[in-house]
Amino acid sequence: MSHETISQSISIVHPISLSHGKNAEVWDTTGKRYIDFVGGIGVLNLGHCHPGVVEAIRDQATRLTHYAFNAAPHTPYIELMARLTAFIPVTYPVSGMLTNSGAEAAENALKIVRGATGRTAVIAFDGAFHGRTLATLNLNGKVAPYKQKVGVLPGPVYHLPYPSADNGVTCAEALKAMERLFSVEIDVNDVACFIIEPVQGEGGFLALDSEFAQALRRFCDEHDILLIADEIQSGFGRTGQRFAFSRLGIEPDLILLGKSIAGGVPLGAVVGRKALMDNLPKGGLGGTYSGNPIACAAALATLDAMTDEHLHAWGAQQQHAIVSRYESWRAQGLPYLGRLTGVGAMRGIELANADGTPAPQQLAQLLGLARGAGLLLMPSGKSRHIIRLLAPLTIEPVVLEEGLDILEACLKQLD
Repeated sequence: MSHETISQSISIVHPISLSHGKNAEVWDTTGKRYIDFVGGIGVLNLGHCHPGVVEAIRDQATRLTHYAFNAAPHTPYIELMARLTAFIPVTYPVSGMLTNSGAEAAENALKIVRGATGRTAVIAFDGAFHGRTLATLNLNGKVAPYKQKVGVLPGPVYHLPYPSADNGVTCAEALKAMERLFSVEIDVNDVACFIIEPVQGEGGFLALDSEFAQALRRFCDEHDILLIADEIQSGFGRTGQRFAFSRLGIEPDLILLGKSIAGGVPLGAVVGRKALMDNLPKGGLGGTYSGNPIACAAALATLDAMTDEHLHAWGAQQQHAIVSRYESWRAQGLPYLGRLTGVGAMRGIELANADGTPAPQQLAQLLGLARGAGLLLMPSGKSRHIIRLLAPLTIEPVVLEEGLDILEACLKQLD
């Protein structure tokens, strides 16, 4: 199928055309079947065409396909926000707004913190990814390809090392870098917020150091700085619990949501402390499509499926399968097999040379080998050398094992 009418600035990982999917399996237009370890890049935690989500979409499409909530409220938006705010595991009163995407949630969060603090500076982290819109580009902790050729970006934004056992950056090193930042680069009183992923997605599924997270929370409290947790990829059960920040022993002030919030229908949200969410003037937040009724209905069905019991069971199943298989591969001495990153079912597998340096060429080879064998994988990491495993949480155990079998066979073919 020709792509001539599609911008060539869009990078395509897998040169195939998909036709349909069911749970963790997809088929291309030639009829070839693939096991899907990409999941729409973390969008399909409930798999392709989850029956409850499909039924909710069909039902809502017969009632109301669209209305702009800021023109006249509709019940799916109201019902979803009540359910969603109750789903957020924090102790304070929560309110929020719906958006079209995670990037739009991040953009609105920046407006909210500016309004609440009267400050403009933002501290983000190396390896971060928060979107492709103009303001979120500056938050990203990586230049190529996102910031190339786009000129001056909205700011001011500063970056710190991201401390994680998965990348070898310690809590002490990150705190020292933060001390230098406020000694040399910027007055702490000019900082509106920190924005951080509890588990980095694009960065390679790196899990944030909990000691640093707690120190950062204390620092923000001491200096009246707001803390934003980007849970767009790590949220909605990907780590085996509702949201990844819970494992860190902190409560952020604002939380960014997206990806698996609505079973594949475009939707995002920014939620957090009610006083923050209410601080802008009337009309300061909103959007024509934000909180579309069909998307809201899909999100309500998603929340129905995401009980704590389900999330724990799904996460434990995937974690056990992935970790067990990885340990077996290590014992076999598979070539180019590096670290296992992440937590729960949010896992990355690093490809590295014998001296520990990244092996992006082997990852590129692996993508092609796996695709040919019927498995779709997604790269990540600063050097594009980490496979991120994003199979649906609902994947059947036999299909998960089949996918891991293919991955093992392909790893053994790397040269």
